[in-house]
Amino acid sequence: MAPPSDNPIEPFKRAVGAAMRALAGEPELEVSYSAEPPSLSGKKARLPLPSRNLPAGEVAMVRGAGDACALRLAHTEPGLHARLRPRQADAAQVYEAAEQARVEAIGTLTLKGVADNLAANLTARCDARGLDGVRGKDDTPLADVFGLLVREKLTGRKPPKSARKAVSFWREFVEERAGDVLAEMPAAIRDQERFAKLIREALTGLEMGEEAENEDNPSENAEQKQSAPDEQEGGEAQDGTGEATQADTETEDSEDGDALPSDALTDDGEGNELPDAGDEMKPWRPDQPFAGADHWGYSAFTPEFDEVIRAGDLCDNEELTRLRNFLDQQLTQMQAVVSRLANKLQRILMAQQNRSWDFDLEEGLLDSARLTRVVIDPLYPLSFKQEKDTDFRDTVVTLLIDNSGSMRGRPIMVAAMCADILARTLERCGVKTEILGFTTRAWKGGASREKWLAEGKPANPGRLNDLRHVIYKDAEEPWRRARRNLGLMMREGLLKENIDGEALMWAFGRLTCRPERRKILMVISDGAPVDDATQSSNPPNFLERHLNKVIREIEDRSEVELAAIGIGHDVTRYYSRAVTIVDAEQLGGAMTTQLTGLFEEEDARRGRNARKKP
Repeated sequence: MAPPSDNPIEPFKRAVGAAMRALAGEPELEVSYSAEPPSLSGKKARLPLPSRNLPAGEVAMVRGAGDACALRLAHTEPGLHARLRPRQADAAQVYEAAEQARVEAIGTLTLKGVADNLAANLTARCDARGLDGVRGKDDTPLADVFGLLVREKLTGRKPPKSARKAVSFWREFVEERAGDVLAEMPAAIRDQERFAKLIREALTGLEMGEEAENEDNPSENAEQKQSAPDEQEGGEAQDGTGEATQADTETEDSEDGDALPSDALTDDGEGNELPDAGDEMKPWRPDQPFAGADHWGYSAFTPEFDEVIRAGDLCDNEELTRLRNFLDQQLTQMQAVVSRLANKLQRILMAQQNRSWDFDLEEGLLDSARLTRVVIDPLYPLSFKQEKDTDFRDTVVTLLIDNSGSMRGRPIMVAAMCADILARTLERCGVKTEILGFTTRAWKGGASREKWLAEGKPANPGRLNDLRHVIYKDAEEPWRRARRNLGLMMREGLLKENIDGEALMWAFGRLTCRPERRKILMVISDGAPVDDATQSSNPPNFLERHLNKVIREIEDRSEVELAAIGIGHDVTRYYSRAVTIVDAEQLGGAMTTQLTGLFEEEDARRGRNARKKP
């Protein structure tokens, strides 16, 4: 018997890694894959994990992200880049976008295959940024537009269709104030230092320059600030005692870790966390969820003890198998009820994916409904039909399950069973499913609280417990591989306290990194956030206020569809789309009803759009 074939993703990963090392000229480049955002840190690159069936769009997007990383590594000298990078937040975003456009332009002009990959990756980035939905300048980050205009000037390629409206809002302004500088950039495409000076000149024209520095010759100005006499031509002091040298080193370290090719339009990893640069710069800031989270008055005393862990790492294989067998025994009691509801959901999903027909065509299959017309006049045209596929948006569903102590017993068991059945159902329908859980590592404060006590119990410390976020099933992981993990919810000692706001932000962050066009987040909880250590040392409703703000941000400022189910607790006061059940036995029906409603709404919306077409 022939050995089983290799996972089709693995040869693709190896091929992409080899191509990146060749393009970067760096044989020691390490390439990894995950659902997290792509990044480049030193000689380590992280890329999006493609689907198992390797659809052409995802393949091109992943290869484009890899090419962008490799080109950045090959054509950007980190020390020089950090030294010339503006310190002002908004100016730094524009600078990063222009530098990434430069290195990608080199690849675009040199290799056609690389150019196609980069174009696919750029289109995916613009779609993820939501540039097709902007309504004016205030909604459009200048850094995104400036990077696209630099790319257009260097390569002659127009911005992607989804970004052209966003570019139109800023094009006249940028060309009026920095058009001459943009015209000089093609001649400096392979001269990093000269190109960086041109970027800073453009920033001055856009009124984003730094007045405290010499814009015409920033490297010379930086050299004048060095106090060490044995400074080298590259502008790096050897004794390490100068303040400017220390700042440059810190900036260089930061730059090495934040060179994100997927966020080259703006540094999304920083863009949501940068401090406010003043009222005059606010129209240029990205209007993204959690952009103002620093001003909510919520914080953690220390995040160093938090963990994101896979279910299989919390106990050994033997115990995990035993817990799964116990869950399977319980499934026999309610599988019929939940399966019947899941089948209803499956019928709706499959109906949306069913094929339809185009009628009254001049060629194709003979339309039996037009048979009489054909008999009367065999030469009569438009008597044929042809099958077509309907537009079913690729979808990912995240189930975020409260793993707090109050869920112990029947509620957590039912939640695990429903998640198991729905994951199988959605997988059969081609809908990817992620199952996550959230709790804390200790009761009433863990190592965070001990550290707070050791430091003299400062007032208003923020969150004082250690988070534990559990990944039961990754969206790319098939159900058959993850089925054992769901048994972990039955483990004694896992369920402790719940801090819902940060769990929602974590699950939302994972969803936004997914390539699917439609994203659904369903929360299953039995109450408001509770952590005794945090609540006793902070203002009243500290955790609840944060949860409210997180929910409003997701519902009002993102395309993620958020739904919630409360078990024995009214969650409708938090979530706009929510239902409360009294008995845990009702959970299966509530989950399938919520998902069915979401997909039926999508079906109705698509029908209305089809009727509007001429």
